[in-house]
Amino acid sequence: MSAPTAHARGVFATSVFVTTLATLLSHYRRHPGQLAMLLLGLWVASALWSGVQAINASARDSYARAEALFTSQLDRIERRDGEALTLDDYLTLRRAGAPVSPLAEGQLRLTDGADGTATTVRLLGIDPLTLPGDSSLARRQSSAAALRDWLLPPHRLRAAPDVAAAARADPRLPPVENDPSLPPATLVSDIGVAQSLLGLDRRLTRLVVAPSATLILPEHLVRISARQLASPGQLADSFHLNLTAMGLLALVVGLFIVHAALGLALEQRLGLMRTLRALGVPARTLVGALIIELLAIGLIGALAGILSGVALARWLLPDVAASLDALYDSRVSGQLALPWYYWLGSLAITLGGLATAGSGVLWRVARLEVLTLGQAQAWRARLGRQWRRQALAGSGLLIGALGLGLWLSASGGAPLAQGGRTTLIAGFAMVTAALLGVALWLPALLAMALQLASRALRRRPLWQWAVADLQLQLPRLQLAMMALLLALAANLGVSSMVGGFRLTFLDWLDQRLLADIYVHPEEGDYARLRDWLAAQPEVATLLPARQAQATLVLGTAATTPERAVPVALFGIHPAPALTRQWPLLSSVAGREAAWQALREGAVFINEQLARRRGLHAGETLTLRGSDRRERRLTIAAIYPDYGNPHGEIVMPTARLAREFDAPPGSLGVVLAAGSASGAARDAALERLRSGLTEELAISGEVLTDQRRLKATSKAVFERTFAITRALNALTLAVAALALLTTLLAQAGVRRAQLAPLWALGVPRSRLVAVQLGQLVGAALATALVALPLGIALAWALVAVINVAAFGWRLPLHLFPDEMAITLALAVLVAASAALLPARRLWRSPPRQLLEEFAAT
Repeated sequence: MSAPTAHARGVFATSVFVTTLATLLSHYRRHPGQLAMLLLGLWVASALWSGVQAINASARDSYARAEALFTSQLDRIERRDGEALTLDDYLTLRRAGAPVSPLAEGQLRLTDGADGTATTVRLLGIDPLTLPGDSSLARRQSSAAALRDWLLPPHRLRAAPDVAAAARADPRLPPVENDPSLPPATLVSDIGVAQSLLGLDRRLTRLVVAPSATLILPEHLVRISARQLASPGQLADSFHLNLTAMGLLALVVGLFIVHAALGLALEQRLGLMRTLRALGVPARTLVGALIIELLAIGLIGALAGILSGVALARWLLPDVAASLDALYDSRVSGQLALPWYYWLGSLAITLGGLATAGSGVLWRVARLEVLTLGQAQAWRARLGRQWRRQALAGSGLLIGALGLGLWLSASGGAPLAQGGRTTLIAGFAMVTAALLGVALWLPALLAMALQLASRALRRRPLWQWAVADLQLQLPRLQLAMMALLLALAANLGVSSMVGGFRLTFLDWLDQRLLADIYVHPEEGDYARLRDWLAAQPEVATLLPARQAQATLVLGTAATTPERAVPVALFGIHPAPALTRQWPLLSSVAGREAAWQALREGAVFINEQLARRRGLHAGETLTLRGSDRRERRLTIAAIYPDYGNPHGEIVMPTARLAREFDAPPGSLGVVLAAGSASGAARDAALERLRSGLTEELAISGEVLTDQRRLKATSKAVFERTFAITRALNALTLAVAALALLTTLLAQAGVRRAQLAPLWALGVPRSRLVAVQLGQLVGAALATALVALPLGIALAWALVAVINVAAFGWRLPLHLFPDEMAITLALAVLVAASAALLPARRLWRSPPRQLLEEFAAT
């Protein structure tokens, strides 16, 4: 008898479970708006999060392919003076027994014969016979057949998938093989083929050697350890952490919609659950049915969101690729490459967020007794305790954020390239703790504000009722207002950061690109071109510039690669036209004294080098040039160098040419006052171009207009922050959606509360005005809380995140217009969200309002 009884019990339990689940799901047949709100919240949250992760996964795939090349695994050998290596340099080392391998690298423009479009790719030439055997390219040429096809005509060329078709269409190239392991926009060929295509003749880009190899180099060569070469993934790590933070913020805001919808659905099903429990349905069965319901809804919303996120990623990926190319010189494929774990990870994070949002509901259903379950007042009685717990948790998060901020300020931060990942993560943790801490405090702050407003409106009964009614609505509105707070604060903080960056960047461009024209002559034409320009009446001042490379010696063990760091040298001519405009961050004895010290033998260093090496104005540093001599130089000042990821030292051009063998570089041409603007400027530029061509037989293309340089730089800037603006706008849209769905979900309850006022003679126009005033007032109060939070976020972005990500700090700019826009956005979001429920109230027939009044 026991077996049939157990079987019967199992069938009965299954039947009860299925019936319970069907009964719970029937609620959404009567309230489809709540189901739509749940699916919508999951959809938008999952879409933004999975879209960001799709971008990150594709970028990391590109980085992995770039790091798979031997160039990030082998030491480099280059000339100290920055000039190109020659075939003689390579042969000398090989004859001496050094296991080095040559490389030829450059940019190649492919022309598609079909439609004439041009594609710029990176061409890398290798010698497979000398390439270290543990590199991936060397392993691919290990077979005799592959080596023969590679070395002998017509040769072979490997191409990344995104440029393989364009490479096959170019008639200059040998047969092309598709190689999915290559980084985006990359071709690899035999070094002889690459030299021919790039016009390098007997020149080489660099030599590579295995890190374990020991060799003695001539004085004019320097070995750079692979450990000093940051990989693309490391350099761009900060950018992807920023994207992840924005995506996570959107996920949290979207989950607020889900949490609000679940709470409302539970409250409306209290009577149904009480009936089920009274009929004998165990709490475990009820909770299990709710879990299945959440899982089914979560799977539908998550899958829809992931598919939408992939579409969003395809739309944003070109701007992301442009940003990474501009900021970090990292090439990212314009095509999505999504591994299998992306799909599982996106699904898991969305379902995990749903579990977090629904855990409170499940816990309360499991804990409450049958009688208590049906008493709505019992839920409201716990609201004060819930807000106190929220405020306590928020206080803990704010204290933690303050502690992290004090630690980061005391430590000064560290750029990512110098182990600053801890600083970056701590910065994001500080921002997250501050945002969530204030968000948890928001309901309590709004409740206190409503109490004060109620006392101030004692002589205005209708508005006093509106305040009291808003207090009753606050438990349902709190999550939507928290979402609005986070979105507004993020909008203000990011907008202030981008606006400050724009203002600083444009001022810096005006200060650094102060010459009207820039000339880039060949080395053989430099002297006569300089003399000719100096004799022209249109030219007021010439600002020559030179560049070179040296070694910054750290400590005393200067022979090891870790203690000798390559550094860029930049030469300027400290003429008054330049010194008046060149910005300085800090100096020993003031601006004029710093420039005088530069003329007398001191140097300037950029902010990146100062932060990475812990250098300050007044200290000394040791430089070693190509002649192996060490020079101790005093740092006269530190200057900003926005957009440059590398450390740089500035000295006068004459000294750079004399002591570091810097070749001639560009010439900045400052036009005379009468030729510096308008049509006169254009005419002067045209006369100079004509003179170069006719008198010196030099192409006028060596002249570059300053305005074109600035326009190009501004275009790069705008595209760099396009992704940030897009995610910011989408997050704000999600917050507006959270508010709208919350209002729609409780529209029926609201009509029942407004019907008695209508029955007492309050016209519907005033009732609509009351609804709008309630929501706009709550949104404005939320925006007032968001203002200081957004300013704090802007400070964290420029003082912590930017320093760790890029190595330089932006000044904090506050924009009153951005604050006004934040308040206006709050009003717009609230009014837009209240418009549809208000329209429904306005169009409700009197009979329906009478029925609502009778029901109350």
